[in-house]
Amino acid sequence: MTGKEIVFQLLGGLGLFFIGMRFMSEGLQKTAGERLRQILEFLTNNRIVATLVGLVVTAIIQSSSATTVMTVSFVNAGLMNLKQAIGVVLGANIGTTVTAQIIAFKIHHYALPALGIGVGLRLFSKGSRWRSFGEVVMGFGMLFFGLTLMKEAMEPLKTSPIVREAFIKFDGSPLLGVLVGTIVTVLMQSSSVTVGIVMALASSGLLSFKGAVALVLGDNIGTTVTAQLAATGANAAAKRTAWSHTMFNVLGVIYILLLMPYFLKLVDLVSPGPADFVVRSLSEAKAMGVSVGDKPYIARHIANAHTLFNVVNTIVFLPLLGVLAKISSWIVPGREEEGYHLLYLNSSLVTSPPIAVEEARKETVRMATLAKRMVDLSMEAFMEKKLDRVEEVEKIEGIVDMLQRDITSFLVGVSQHSMTLEISKEINSIIHMVNNLERIGDHGEILAKLVERKERLRLFFTPQAESDIREIYSVVREFLDLVIEGIGKKRMDVKPLADALETRINEMEDSMRQAHIQRLNAGICAVDAGLIFIDMLTSFEKIGDHCYNIIEAVVGIK
Repeated sequence: MTGKEIVFQLLGGLGLFFIGMRFMSEGLQKTAGERLRQILEFLTNNRIVATLVGLVVTAIIQSSSATTVMTVSFVNAGLMNLKQAIGVVLGANIGTTVTAQIIAFKIHHYALPALGIGVGLRLFSKGSRWRSFGEVVMGFGMLFFGLTLMKEAMEPLKTSPIVREAFIKFDGSPLLGVLVGTIVTVLMQSSSVTVGIVMALASSGLLSFKGAVALVLGDNIGTTVTAQLAATGANAAAKRTAWSHTMFNVLGVIYILLLMPYFLKLVDLVSPGPADFVVRSLSEAKAMGVSVGDKPYIARHIANAHTLFNVVNTIVFLPLLGVLAKISSWIVPGREEEGYHLLYLNSSLVTSPPIAVEEARKETVRMATLAKRMVDLSMEAFMEKKLDRVEEVEKIEGIVDMLQRDITSFLVGVSQHSMTLEISKEINSIIHMVNNLERIGDHGEILAKLVERKERLRLFFTPQAESDIREIYSVVREFLDLVIEGIGKKRMDVKPLADALETRINEMEDSMRQAHIQRLNAGICAVDAGLIFIDMLTSFEKIGDHCYNIIEAVVGIK
């Protein structure tokens, strides 16, 4: 095999491994992502439970990055406190080692059959759940086939003194191994991919056990970068969560490096065979199903080292969550900022559509609550003559516009990833809701401006006109409450209630308009005040229309 062929096969194998990991993770998240997100959200304050949940969720979805990003998002939203979040991320660190344990099993012979079965399920299954399961099986096959290709490409490198000399450096300088492992993981954005590469190199006899462990330790530092990226632009608590993740992984690597000889002995105790045993004869190679020069036991040792590091680190830091929280608060000083920002959405979530859509729904409920607040403030200005409420309405209008833009942009990004038909429909419905909520916000602002104009010009409504505005407002407010509940709880039974409210608002607007014309003809009310009254009725009627459009999206009509 020429040098070019070796490079191409290595790159091809790495590509298959990487894509396989992505298919496995995305398929598992489609199958169980929403339930796992709910499990994370309803954590107790018990740090051990939090750690176990982080472990289980990560082991199932095969992505510590997804778990840590969700955790940072929940902290940013105020759904989880800092100590809970640290517990979850500690558990996620252990959960992600399951991938390495699976790779260490010698099941590469089943890679191509798994790939074929997965493709069959993906192409020919009718149910979305079976198609998602097909992606998992297909990813499993691609992952192991990629590993096989990389291992075969490395065979000629065993005899290269230059290559061997380069990898021997990791034995003499564990810090170099940690640095390289960190950089590779940051570039790959996947700790499992880095561990897979290390296991392939070591199994081919190119890496010693000590050098491989150094690379894996660096892998644990590199994976914290994802949480740091997820916390960019988030609130102080979320940034502290990301820093806690970085701290306990870096500190863990430091003390394991200092205790490296003892750690390696511990791994040897719980792993079969000597780690650096090399197959020397052809008869041994045939008996063990490997090639001459391979290290048949080292993959299991590396997987166990990866798991033990995170288990030991969790045991050490679990009682110290309060200390970690204090240190992270010192690193990220200052009190939690007041004001408005995206609470639930983060660009790192776009690769996990089920989780992303649920977070977008929460942000939409928040947007609906703000739109309702605008209407309430406008009516406070009207009924209590508090014109400072008008300025507050204008501030919230900017936030509502921002939410429409950001939620829509986020969902467009999510829609570019593989997903079920149900998730795709839900994305379209939420975009429809968001657009209508923005229009409700516009009418809330129009109401505020009309009230401000009425007070500035010292115009007066008749008692009947004031009573009409209060009455239609109360019904519109009831409709807005129904919208918020419908979006948040995905209520499919709200259509009849919405039909009744829409009809009632339309009838009220029509009858109030006719009564106003009669008062105008009778000279009971002034023209200028009457124009403001009619415009207010129109805005309330339009808000009702947009509420009805949102309910249609909630029940799946739009």
